[in-house]
Amino acid sequence: MVYFSSSPRFVDHRTGPQHPERPDRIRAVAAAVRAAGLVDSPNPFPEFSLDFGSFPPAPGKVLELPEPQPADEKWIELIHPRAHIERVRHFCEIGGGVLDQGDTPVSEQSFDVAKLAVGAVLQCCDAVMAGTAARAFAAVRPPGHHAEPDRAMGFCLFANVAIAVRHLQARHSVGKVAVVDFDVHHGNGTQAAFETDPTVLFISLHQDPRTCYPGSGYAWETGEGAGTGTIINIPMNPGSGDAEYLNAFHTRVLPALDAYKPEMLLISAGFDAHRDDPLAQIDLSEDAYEQMTRLLVQAADAHTKGRIVSALEGGYNLRALGRSVVRHLVGMM
Repeated sequence: MVYFSSSPRFVDHRTGPQHPERPDRIRAVAAAVRAAGLVDSPNPFPEFSLDFGSFPPAPGKVLELPEPQPADEKWIELIHPRAHIERVRHFCEIGGGVLDQGDTPVSEQSFDVAKLAVGAVLQCCDAVMAGTAARAFAAVRPPGHHAEPDRAMGFCLFANVAIAVRHLQARHSVGKVAVVDFDVHHGNGTQAAFETDPTVLFISLHQDPRTCYPGSGYAWETGEGAGTGTIINIPMNPGSGDAEYLNAFHTRVLPALDAYKPEMLLISAGFDAHRDDPLAQIDLSEDAYEQMTRLLVQAADAHTKGRIVSALEGGYNLRALGRSVVRHLVGMM
């Protein structure tokens, strides 16, 4: 069984009609999981229409969690200083603005929606730790893996997955946590949160930083101090496809997880390495997302009692995003 958490309120973070990280991303995910037969509840966005093509017969249903609630700010403060939280709140209270150097706009409701995104990921963590289901996926926006402790960037306001790590450690007494990030862009925010912390293993596969935002994530970035060796960056050449990524999983990702033996596995699930995505130059198919997910499930079965929490990061071609999320969910079943 796989838990699924999302909310129609995620469309209330408004970034402008031409922005890649736009409300239709959540509409596309909601439509795709229903078109694939994974979810039976009514689509909260009946006006949204997109042809996803055919899906193979679903192996089962995902179990929808109740409407998530905004995260208590005490959890956000485990990663972000109060000054950062208040800055995001202020920009939204005055009607919106741009939080970084041009690509992270916010609207009046964005602060509350960002807290809701954190809350959905934490809801998944609590549900998995309760033991009814081993795995969960949070379809949220805004994404989180670029948000550094003291600044928003790259469409991200709060570091959803990094906050979830600290929540698991503080509330559920989890010791070592691994985060695997297969978004096409380096998870610089997650790395910044944990680069000196040996209790968190962070593995990021992403397009070579010489060719892709945010320009970090070189292989020589391996952590600092006590955290040296617990940051693993795997830059992928532009044009890399399924074979190259699956080889990286077999030769780098899985051996690292086996050596570290985490007690919990989190996934920053970005789907912008898809060959149809407009923001990068990686050539993954939807099948690769399912195969990578299945490999992570095998690792979780070996080390974390099967427990995985996955959170949506990037993915900006709506059809590819919806189809890839479906394959990711199937891979977790």
